[in-house]
Amino acid sequence: MYDAVIVGGGPSGATAAEELARAGHSVVLLDRDGRIKPCGGAVPPRLIRDYDIPDSQIVARITTARMISPTGRQVDIPIENGYVGMVDREHFDEFLRNRAAQAGAVRVTGTFLRIERDEGGPRVIYRDKSNGETAALPCKLVIGADGARSGVARAEVPGGDTIPYVIAYHEIIEAPKAVAGYDPDRCDVVYDGAISPDFYGWVFPHGGSASVGMGTGIDGVDLKQATADLRAASGLADCETIRREGAPIPLEPLKRWDNGRDVLLAGDAAGVVAPSSGEGIYYAMVGGSVAAQAGHEFLRTGRASALQGARKAFMREHKTVFRVLASMQKAYYRSDDRRERFVSLCHDEDVQKLTFEAYMNKELVKARPLAHLKIGLKNIAHLTGLVGANRI
Repeated sequence: MYDAVIVGGGPSGATAAEELARAGHSVVLLDRDGRIKPCGGAVPPRLIRDYDIPDSQIVARITTARMISPTGRQVDIPIENGYVGMVDREHFDEFLRNRAAQAGAVRVTGTFLRIERDEGGPRVIYRDKSNGETAALPCKLVIGADGARSGVARAEVPGGDTIPYVIAYHEIIEAPKAVAGYDPDRCDVVYDGAISPDFYGWVFPHGGSASVGMGTGIDGVDLKQATADLRAASGLADCETIRREGAPIPLEPLKRWDNGRDVLLAGDAAGVVAPSSGEGIYYAMVGGSVAAQAGHEFLRTGRASALQGARKAFMREHKTVFRVLASMQKAYYRSDDRRERFVSLCHDEDVQKLTFEAYMNKELVKARPLAHLKIGLKNIAHLTGLVGANRI
């Protein structure tokens, strides 16, 4: 009988496993073999600081973000007083899983099948990778950190089967040696309906490699062709492809993260990916932390209501940021005209500074109310057409 079984070994599940193990609980981390999530790999300084990420995991340090509009307009935004770190999920996730094991979590490789219950509590049924046989992990608590199409969420948590998402696809390529327009210290974000009609495309350097991809929630879009077009437009068509990956990215947090009994969700399974940007690693790890805290309280007291604390703690700190980003996505991602206006708005120094101050620290900056007022007025002007899309 384990205290907790965490289903899914990405950043959220590995973080939850490590923190519960460090709190003295017996923990199993169940993860599928060979899973690498498609991800641009950006991590803000706050994540690096809060979760003690060593320099060895940072494969690139980004100092500029370039926004590219449907007409090819480019706006370079410098990242002042710091950098955005880039990680390769193939190695970063394994580092986190190993750290959880060093804290005392037991790693099991297999595929989650279902949850059964008897008089002793829940039992996680899975297919063991080592022998292909079905096995069981009896426990007191199950934490589902198994992604946007979480099997745990669909089976156990109300609303877990209806979470909205976009499909992300990317190709990891060898970094070009000398290609005009490619900068190993710059992330390119492409707001162009020809690449993605409702999200964006990206070129993110990873040191010796780069992530090139896009996302969309619209059926019928050829993700591989869109990525090929993006590579061609960026001068990267001839770079060797190392691997190709695709997966869903949730668009909004679920209304409920627990089943009121013995199951709690974390990370993508709970829907905690930032709207507009699609940023997920930081929020996944925070989701793992709050799940561990709520899980610890549940295991300590036996009160199922303690599981509600995970969502409450997360939303208390991040709800406003998520609402602002969701509003921005709805306002600007709906047409190329709106995307053009959005990139135009990004010329504004107040927008640039507040955006990256908020990104680096993961909170809305409240110390500059006049700047917020100016941005609000400029936002209205761009949305209503009072300012032309081609006017800076």
